[in-house]
Amino acid sequence: MTRVISSMCEGGMKKGCCACLHEFETCGGQLDASNAGYITSPGYPLEYPPHQSCQWVISAPEPLQRIVLNFNPHFELERLDCRYDFIEIRDGNSESADLLGRHCSNIAPPAIISSGPVIHIKFVSDYAHQGAGFSLRYEIYKTGAEHCFRNFSAPTGVIESPGFPDKYPHNLECSFIIIPPPQMEVTLTFQTFDLENDPLLMGEGECKYDWLEVWDGLPQVGPLIGRYCGTKIPPEIQSSTGLLSLSFHTDMAVAKDGFSARFNMTHKEVTDSFHCSNAFGMESGKISDDQFSASTSFYDGRWQPRQARLNNEDNAWTPSEDSNKEYIQVDLHFLKVLTGIATQGAISKETHKSYYVTTFKLEVSTNGEDWMIYRHGKNHKIFHANTDPSEVVLNRIPQPVLARFARIRPQTWNNGIALRFELYGCQITDAPCSELQGMLSGLLPDSQISASSVRDLHWAPGAARLVASRSGWFPGPAQPLAGEEWLQVDLGTPKTVRGVITQGARSGEGGTSSENRAFVRKYRLAHSLNGKDWNFVMDSKTSMPKLFEGNTHYDTPELRRFEELAAQFIRIYPERWSPAGIGMRMEVLGCNLPGRTRPSDTPLFAALPSHKGLCDFEQGLCVPNAHAHKYSHLCCVCSFTGLGNYLYIEASPETVGQKARLFSPSVAPDTGPLCLMFSYQLEDQGTLRVLLQNKDQEETLLWSLRGDQEPIWKEGRTIIPRSPNEFQVVIEGFFEGTKGHIWIDNIHMSVNTPLEECTQPFAAFPPDMIVCVHEIVNTHLYVLSLFLLLVGFHFPEWSTAETPSEPPVTRVVDKDNTWLYSLDPILLTIIVMSSLGVLLGAVCAGLLLYCTCSYGGLTSRSSTTLENYNFELYDGIKHKVKLNQQRCCSEA
Repeated sequence: MTRVISSMCEGGMKKGCCACLHEFETCGGQLDASNAGYITSPGYPLEYPPHQSCQWVISAPEPLQRIVLNFNPHFELERLDCRYDFIEIRDGNSESADLLGRHCSNIAPPAIISSGPVIHIKFVSDYAHQGAGFSLRYEIYKTGAEHCFRNFSAPTGVIESPGFPDKYPHNLECSFIIIPPPQMEVTLTFQTFDLENDPLLMGEGECKYDWLEVWDGLPQVGPLIGRYCGTKIPPEIQSSTGLLSLSFHTDMAVAKDGFSARFNMTHKEVTDSFHCSNAFGMESGKISDDQFSASTSFYDGRWQPRQARLNNEDNAWTPSEDSNKEYIQVDLHFLKVLTGIATQGAISKETHKSYYVTTFKLEVSTNGEDWMIYRHGKNHKIFHANTDPSEVVLNRIPQPVLARFARIRPQTWNNGIALRFELYGCQITDAPCSELQGMLSGLLPDSQISASSVRDLHWAPGAARLVASRSGWFPGPAQPLAGEEWLQVDLGTPKTVRGVITQGARSGEGGTSSENRAFVRKYRLAHSLNGKDWNFVMDSKTSMPKLFEGNTHYDTPELRRFEELAAQFIRIYPERWSPAGIGMRMEVLGCNLPGRTRPSDTPLFAALPSHKGLCDFEQGLCVPNAHAHKYSHLCCVCSFTGLGNYLYIEASPETVGQKARLFSPSVAPDTGPLCLMFSYQLEDQGTLRVLLQNKDQEETLLWSLRGDQEPIWKEGRTIIPRSPNEFQVVIEGFFEGTKGHIWIDNIHMSVNTPLEECTQPFAAFPPDMIVCVHEIVNTHLYVLSLFLLLVGFHFPEWSTAETPSEPPVTRVVDKDNTWLYSLDPILLTIIVMSSLGVLLGAVCAGLLLYCTCSYGGLTSRSSTTLENYNFELYDGIKHKVKLNQQRCCSEA
């Protein structure tokens, strides 16, 4: 076997490297298959050197024997159609023998069997783009061994242990990889399962002799879903990364019948209207009993963790003693978005006494070892639970959290702790264009992960895989400079990228000191199509590179989305970090580019044609319209690239007085109120308006802005009221002169933005009205909100759909609002009329102030309180700005 001699680099390190290879013995040679052995590429598992040409000839001692080659799943050779770096296997003793296969990329070949007693292997590398290489085991072929290493790509199939249904052979190390195409899910269902059992087995995953491991990604790279042995059939397993692997190990002693499992690939349906509020399966049974665990259980065996399912009719979970140190937890098997928890108490079947938890804390983890207590703000969040043993109470998590393990720790209770519950949320990939791009699963090889510098071999860029890695990437400098260090991912081909997930890292093995726990608090993100020309993701409010919020804990991942962009390279620049320094793991979210793409380095409109029609800004369509000929001189541009919907018009003599419009889809009756949000640029002589149009084409002005607002991006917001009739929202732009441009982008209607945050810039004022009324409107904002509540406007508390609720669910937030319905009708009428009177008074005062400012200005006495301070709009946020002897009123 080839021996590799290596030593640490002296006199400095290359960027992204922490060791270099100084010497290799000549690779290749004649090998005897009488005893099984291994062949590896030079330097494996480090990068193989360039300019290699290695040849091995393996021979079996008997003429009727055959040779089998099984590859280690950690396989990485330069892809590019196997023209430059490759391993070639031939069925004979020379390069002229029949070709059995030429392989590259990062998917290990399946088992290869010769037809005779000799097999020829050749490994070639060119001068660039090295990878980790390969490792293979050669041995004399025995019946059943050909099924030990297989890759599956068919829509459905069966995976069986070698020799099934007969007993499996001894000393096996098998690997099975299911590789679906994009946007397909893999579900694995076990039909038969019988492996050697450990009689001293204390819990799931503690198998010692024979076992089957299931990985969410490549073996030994992606997260381990579970290790199984014995005769209990594993639960149904579904991949979250788009790749599922099985590793089968047997020892040299007892052999059993093995296993048989069927896999199915199904198309993953993703819609823009998805709701992250699905029950994870505790009540339905989709989560198996083995996925529950607890600190302790009551001694009589009638209050086990598996009885903690919502609406379970046989008691609940109860610990051995009532203490806030007790907990119950669930392993979800995959990293998921957790958005809600429903809880119940229980009535004892034996004593008929009521027990329930009144408050609890939530803890989350990605690996079951590193835990974080959920916080809302700076303090631990205390969730208010039940007031009786039977009612279901739903607590929504204010800021959804990514976790694989969820742990509930009761804080207070009535009579004693008894708990039944359900968890709600969704998978990361349920959102549109949010496929994991291969950091977590291992589909992206280490050679496509790089960094500005690295501290040590253990914390190289290849360790920066989300969740899968137990360490992470750390840069070289002990005191790095903000914005100087970076972590980069090469996606292999240009993709549509929509977000990133970041996670902190552990810089030491074991220990619990905070000095070994590092994470990045804030970062900037750059992207490129060629690895040379870089662009930052920009903040539309400031026109500067966007500063993303990072992590607050080294284990808990944080997901950040942004407008879709086309990129092959993603680079993160840490700007602020924890006291322990910079430590990162990450994943990229995206999808394949659509048929029509626009390179990110191209001017925004260079590749897009001008469409003569009306743009539907929610669906991204240019819809033919009977009145489209009115706008034939305007440049109405819709985006077909998934980069957001927008409209752009330039002033010219042909466009003066003509209107370009964007139409929303129809809004159903009794929908809302909604918050309309959009980004805009309004330069020189343009006017921008928002109107509501009913089915009779009657229109109502809702928001208007005119004049030179400078050629920078600003944010517009206005409330769209609830209507008993169907209507459309219209965004309209036109010019009164021949200078300027109007640009509208990022348009969407939100139901989860609080209405009090949807009043900047102020709505429903004519374009020539000044904004001295800001202070008056803000003074009466509370009264206006109360009035809207009383007359039937409902403020949604949550962006997701209601969770199915049988039996009825009492939500904590609903309990706080029940006072509205208990008021006396006469008192309610008085409050409504009083609120209306105050509102009308505010409007009259505003009109009076407007008239005063417009005709002659304010007297010196009446303007004393206004001349020093004024409120101006900046990117949709109100700021207090000191004015130096300038008029009190300015146009919006």
